[in-house]
Amino acid sequence: MKNTSKLKEIETLSSTIDHTLFSEACYRMVGSLQGQNGIGTLREKTIHSVLKYYYAPNPAYHEIKIGSYVADICIDGEIFEVQTRNFNTLRSKLAFFLQEHDVTIIYPVAHIKWLSWLDMETGELSKKRKSPKTGCFYQIIPELYRIKMFLTNPRLHFIISLIDVEETRYLNGWSRDKKKGSSRMDGTPVDIYDELRIDTMEDYAKFLPDTLPEHFTTKDYAKCAHISQNFASTGLNILLETGTVKRVGKIGNAYLYKKITEG
Repeated sequence: MKNTSKLKEIETLSSTIDHTLFSEACYRMVGSLQGQNGIGTLREKTIHSVLKYYYAPNPAYHEIKIGSYVADICIDGEIFEVQTRNFNTLRSKLAFFLQEHDVTIIYPVAHIKWLSWLDMETGELSKKRKSPKTGCFYQIIPELYRIKMFLTNPRLHFIISLIDVEETRYLNGWSRDKKKGSSRMDGTPVDIYDELRIDTMEDYAKFLPDTLPEHFTTKDYAKCAHISQNFASTGLNILLETGTVKRVGKIGNAYLYKKITEG
Protein backbone atom coordinates (compact mmCIF):
# COMPACT_ATOMS: atom_id res chain seq x y z
CA MET A 1 0.00 0.00 0.00
CA LYS A 2 1.22 3.47 -0.87
CA ASN A 3 2.16 5.83 1.94
CA THR A 4 0.44 9.17 2.42
CA SER A 5 1.52 11.32 -0.51
CA LYS A 6 5.06 12.60 -0.11
CA LEU A 7 4.00 15.82 -1.81
CA LYS A 8 2.00 16.77 1.27
CA GLU A 9 4.58 15.38 3.71
CA ILE A 10 7.78 16.91 2.37
CA GLU A 11 6.28 20.22 1.33
CA THR A 12 4.45 20.43 4.69
CA LEU A 13 1.18 21.14 2.92
CA SER A 14 -2.29 20.58 4.30
CA SER A 15 -3.98 17.29 3.44
CA THR A 16 -6.95 19.32 2.22
CA ILE A 17 -7.36 21.72 -0.69
CA ASP A 18 -5.13 24.79 -0.25
CA HIS A 19 -6.65 27.69 -2.19
CA THR A 20 -3.94 30.14 -1.14
CA LEU A 21 -1.16 27.88 -2.36
CA PHE A 22 -3.01 27.28 -5.63
CA SER A 23 -3.39 31.04 -6.16
CA GLU A 24 0.32 31.49 -5.52
CA ALA A 25 1.12 28.77 -8.07
CA CYS A 26 -1.16 30.45 -10.63
CA TYR A 27 0.39 33.88 -10.05
CA ARG A 28 3.92 32.55 -10.21
CA MET A 29 3.62 30.30 -13.23
CA VAL A 30 1.15 32.21 -15.43
CA GLY A 31 3.23 35.35 -15.10
CA SER A 32 6.44 33.47 -15.80
CA LEU A 33 5.10 31.66 -18.86
CA GLN A 34 3.53 34.78 -20.33
CA GLY A 35 6.84 36.54 -20.04
CA GLN A 36 8.60 33.74 -21.89
CA ASN A 37 6.14 32.87 -24.60
CA GLY A 38 3.26 35.30 -24.91
CA ILE A 39 -0.34 34.47 -24.00
CA GLY A 40 -1.14 32.82 -27.32
CA THR A 41 1.48 30.11 -26.99
CA LEU A 42 0.76 28.84 -23.47
CA ARG A 43 -1.84 26.15 -24.21
CA GLU A 44 -1.49 23.07 -22.00
CA LYS A 45 1.80 24.26 -20.53
CA THR A 46 0.03 26.70 -18.22
CA ILE A 47 -2.15 24.14 -16.46
CA HIS A 48 0.71 21.64 -16.39
CA SER A 49 3.10 24.10 -14.74
CA VAL A 50 0.59 25.43 -12.21
CA LEU A 51 -0.29 21.93 -11.00
CA LYS A 52 3.37 20.96 -10.81
CA TYR A 53 4.12 23.92 -8.55
CA TYR A 54 0.95 23.45 -6.52
CA TYR A 55 1.67 19.82 -5.66
CA ALA A 56 5.44 20.33 -5.29
CA PRO A 57 6.28 24.00 -4.61
CA ASN A 58 10.00 23.25 -4.25
CA PRO A 59 11.51 23.27 -7.79
CA ALA A 60 14.35 21.04 -6.57
CA TYR A 61 11.94 18.13 -7.09
CA HIS A 62 11.02 19.11 -10.67
CA GLU A 63 12.23 17.66 -13.97
CA ILE A 64 14.27 14.78 -12.55
CA LYS A 65 16.00 12.48 -15.02
CA ILE A 66 15.38 8.79 -14.37
CA GLY A 67 16.97 6.48 -16.87
CA SER A 68 16.27 7.88 -20.33
CA TYR A 69 13.11 9.66 -19.14
CA VAL A 70 12.41 12.87 -17.21
CA ALA A 71 9.85 12.83 -14.39
CA ASP A 72 7.76 15.97 -13.81
CA ILE A 73 8.25 15.54 -10.05
CA CYS A 74 10.32 13.05 -8.08
CA ILE A 75 10.43 13.05 -4.28
CA ASP A 76 12.45 10.35 -2.51
CA GLY A 77 12.03 8.02 -5.47
CA GLU A 78 8.26 8.60 -5.81
CA ILE A 79 7.31 9.97 -9.23
CA PHE A 80 4.47 12.36 -10.09
CA GLU A 81 3.43 13.05 -13.68
CA VAL A 82 1.03 15.86 -14.61
CA GLN A 83 -0.90 14.66 -17.66
CA THR A 84 -3.70 16.74 -19.16
CA ARG A 85 -4.72 14.20 -21.83
CA ASN A 86 -3.61 11.25 -23.98
CA PHE A 87 -2.55 8.81 -21.26
CA ASN A 88 -1.51 6.40 -24.04
CA THR A 89 1.63 8.54 -24.53
CA LEU A 90 2.67 7.57 -20.99
CA ARG A 91 2.81 3.82 -21.67
CA SER A 92 6.55 3.53 -22.26
CA LYS A 93 7.30 5.81 -19.30
CA LEU A 94 5.02 3.83 -17.01
CA ALA A 95 6.47 0.51 -18.13
CA PHE A 96 9.92 1.77 -17.12
CA PHE A 97 9.08 3.81 -14.00
CA LEU A 98 6.80 1.20 -12.40
CA GLN A 99 9.57 -1.37 -12.29
CA GLU A 100 11.14 0.41 -9.32
CA HIS A 101 9.02 3.47 -8.45
CA ASP A 102 5.57 4.44 -7.24
CA VAL A 103 4.00 6.69 -9.87
CA THR A 104 1.10 9.12 -9.35
CA ILE A 105 -0.59 10.64 -12.40
CA ILE A 106 -2.06 14.08 -11.68
CA TYR A 107 -4.99 14.67 -14.04
CA PRO A 108 -6.73 18.08 -14.22
CA VAL A 109 -10.43 18.41 -15.04
CA ALA A 110 -12.04 21.78 -15.78
CA HIS A 111 -14.73 22.04 -13.09
CA ILE A 112 -16.11 25.50 -13.88
CA LYS A 113 -15.00 27.18 -17.08
CA TRP A 114 -15.31 30.80 -18.17
CA LEU A 115 -15.08 31.18 -21.93
CA SER A 116 -13.89 34.09 -24.06
CA TRP A 117 -13.87 34.07 -27.85
CA LEU A 118 -11.26 35.71 -30.07
CA ASP A 119 -12.37 36.87 -33.51
CA MET A 120 -9.36 36.09 -35.70
CA GLU A 121 -10.40 38.64 -38.34
CA THR A 122 -11.02 41.66 -36.10
CA GLY A 123 -8.88 40.73 -33.09
CA GLU A 124 -11.86 41.41 -30.82
CA LEU A 125 -12.07 39.42 -27.60
CA SER A 126 -15.53 38.75 -26.18
CA LYS A 127 -16.49 39.12 -22.52
CA LYS A 128 -16.10 36.05 -20.32
CA ARG A 129 -19.16 33.84 -20.00
CA LYS A 130 -19.60 30.83 -17.76
CA SER A 131 -19.87 27.53 -19.60
CA PRO A 132 -23.07 25.59 -18.82
CA LYS A 133 -21.02 22.40 -18.47
CA THR A 134 -19.52 21.39 -15.11
CA GLY A 135 -16.57 19.00 -14.98
CA CYS A 136 -16.55 15.89 -12.79
CA PHE A 137 -14.19 13.13 -11.68
CA TYR A 138 -15.68 10.64 -14.15
CA GLN A 139 -14.00 12.50 -17.02
CA ILE A 140 -10.82 10.54 -16.37
CA ILE A 141 -12.55 7.31 -17.48
CA PRO A 142 -11.49 7.35 -21.18
CA GLU A 143 -7.92 8.14 -20.14
CA LEU A 144 -7.83 5.25 -17.67
CA TYR A 145 -8.94 2.93 -20.45
CA ARG A 146 -5.89 3.97 -22.51
CA ILE A 147 -3.58 2.58 -19.81
CA LYS A 148 -5.83 -0.24 -18.62
CA MET A 149 -2.94 -2.69 -18.76
CA PHE A 150 -1.26 -0.84 -15.85
CA LEU A 151 -4.25 -0.26 -13.55
CA THR A 152 -3.77 -3.36 -11.42
CA ASN A 153 -0.17 -2.42 -10.63
CA PRO A 154 -0.14 -1.43 -6.92
CA ARG A 155 2.54 1.17 -7.63
CA LEU A 156 0.26 3.24 -9.87
CA HIS A 157 -1.90 5.98 -8.31
CA PHE A 158 -3.94 8.98 -9.43
CA ILE A 159 -4.89 12.48 -8.29
CA ILE A 160 -7.86 13.92 -10.19
CA SER A 161 -7.88 17.69 -9.66
CA LEU A 162 -11.06 19.65 -10.33
CA ILE A 163 -9.90 23.14 -11.25
CA ASP A 164 -11.68 26.30 -12.32
CA VAL A 165 -10.37 27.63 -15.62
CA GLU A 166 -10.55 30.71 -17.81
CA GLU A 167 -10.35 29.60 -21.42
CA THR A 168 -9.90 31.58 -24.61
CA ARG A 169 -10.91 29.99 -27.90
CA TYR A 170 -10.53 31.09 -31.51
CA LEU A 171 -13.70 31.68 -33.50
CA ASN A 172 -12.58 29.26 -36.20
CA GLY A 173 -15.06 26.39 -35.90
CA TRP A 174 -17.21 24.84 -38.61
CA SER A 175 -20.63 25.93 -37.28
CA ARG A 176 -22.44 29.13 -38.27
CA ASP A 177 -21.29 30.90 -35.10
CA LYS A 178 -17.78 29.39 -35.56
CA LYS A 179 -17.81 27.92 -32.05
CA LYS A 180 -18.39 24.20 -32.68
CA GLY A 181 -15.12 22.58 -33.67
CA SER A 182 -13.13 25.63 -32.60
CA SER A 183 -9.54 25.42 -31.35
CA ARG A 184 -8.32 26.56 -27.97
CA MET A 185 -5.94 29.49 -27.70
CA ASP A 186 -5.20 29.14 -23.99
CA GLY A 187 -6.52 27.75 -20.73
CA THR A 188 -5.54 29.43 -17.47
CA PRO A 189 -6.36 27.89 -14.05
CA VAL A 190 -7.75 30.31 -11.47
CA ASP A 191 -8.76 28.08 -8.52
CA ILE A 192 -8.94 24.49 -7.33
CA TYR A 193 -12.32 23.09 -6.33
CA ASP A 194 -11.70 19.51 -5.21
CA GLU A 195 -9.57 16.45 -5.80
CA LEU A 196 -10.03 12.68 -5.80
CA ARG A 197 -7.14 10.36 -4.94
CA ILE A 198 -6.83 6.76 -6.07
CA ASP A 199 -4.05 5.28 -3.93
CA THR A 200 -5.14 1.63 -3.56
CA MET A 201 -7.23 -0.80 -5.58
CA GLU A 202 -10.07 -0.35 -3.10
CA ASP A 203 -10.21 3.35 -4.02
CA TYR A 204 -11.66 2.54 -7.46
CA ALA A 205 -14.94 1.99 -5.61
CA LYS A 206 -15.11 5.81 -5.43
CA PHE A 207 -16.37 5.64 -9.00
CA LEU A 208 -19.50 3.78 -7.81
CA PRO A 209 -22.29 6.15 -6.70
CA ASP A 210 -24.00 5.41 -3.38
CA THR A 211 -27.35 5.44 -5.16
CA LEU A 212 -26.61 2.30 -7.22
CA PRO A 213 -28.84 -0.69 -6.44
CA GLU A 214 -27.18 -3.93 -5.32
CA HIS A 215 -27.42 -5.32 -8.85
CA PHE A 216 -27.21 -2.82 -11.68
CA THR A 217 -26.84 -2.49 -15.43
CA THR A 218 -24.73 -0.10 -17.49
CA LYS A 219 -27.86 2.04 -17.89
CA ASP A 220 -28.32 2.18 -14.10
CA TYR A 221 -24.67 3.18 -13.67
CA ALA A 222 -24.97 5.94 -16.27
CA LYS A 223 -28.09 7.33 -14.61
CA CYS A 224 -26.72 7.28 -11.04
CA ALA A 225 -23.32 8.71 -12.04
CA HIS A 226 -24.87 11.31 -14.39
CA ILE A 227 -22.64 10.24 -17.26
CA SER A 228 -23.25 9.05 -20.82
CA GLN A 229 -23.92 5.43 -21.70
CA ASN A 230 -20.53 5.25 -23.46
CA PHE A 231 -18.72 6.58 -20.38
CA ALA A 232 -20.63 4.12 -18.19
CA SER A 233 -19.73 1.18 -20.44
CA THR A 234 -16.04 2.13 -20.44
CA GLY A 235 -16.12 2.81 -16.70
CA LEU A 236 -17.52 -0.64 -15.91
CA ASN A 237 -14.90 -2.19 -18.17
CA ILE A 238 -12.25 -0.51 -16.00
CA LEU A 239 -13.98 -1.50 -12.75
CA LEU A 240 -14.09 -5.12 -13.93
CA GLU A 241 -10.36 -4.94 -14.66
CA THR A 242 -9.59 -3.54 -11.20
CA GLY A 243 -11.77 -6.11 -9.42
CA THR A 244 -14.18 -3.44 -8.18
CA VAL A 245 -17.30 -5.03 -9.69
CA LYS A 246 -18.25 -8.42 -11.09
CA ARG A 247 -20.88 -9.67 -13.51
CA VAL A 248 -23.60 -11.66 -11.79
CA GLY A 249 -26.07 -12.34 -14.59
CA LYS A 250 -28.11 -10.70 -17.32
CA ILE A 251 -31.43 -8.96 -17.85
CA GLY A 252 -32.26 -9.51 -21.48
CA ASN A 253 -29.12 -8.48 -23.36
CA ALA A 254 -27.82 -6.30 -20.51
CA TYR A 255 -25.22 -7.55 -18.05
CA LEU A 256 -25.94 -7.27 -14.34
CA TYR A 257 -23.12 -6.02 -12.12
CA LYS A 258 -22.47 -6.09 -8.41
CA LYS A 259 -19.87 -4.32 -6.30
CA ILE A 260 -17.21 -6.65 -4.89
CA THR A 261 -17.08 -6.01 -1.18
CA GLU A 262 -13.96 -6.50 0.93
CA GLY A 263 -13.66 -9.80 2.74
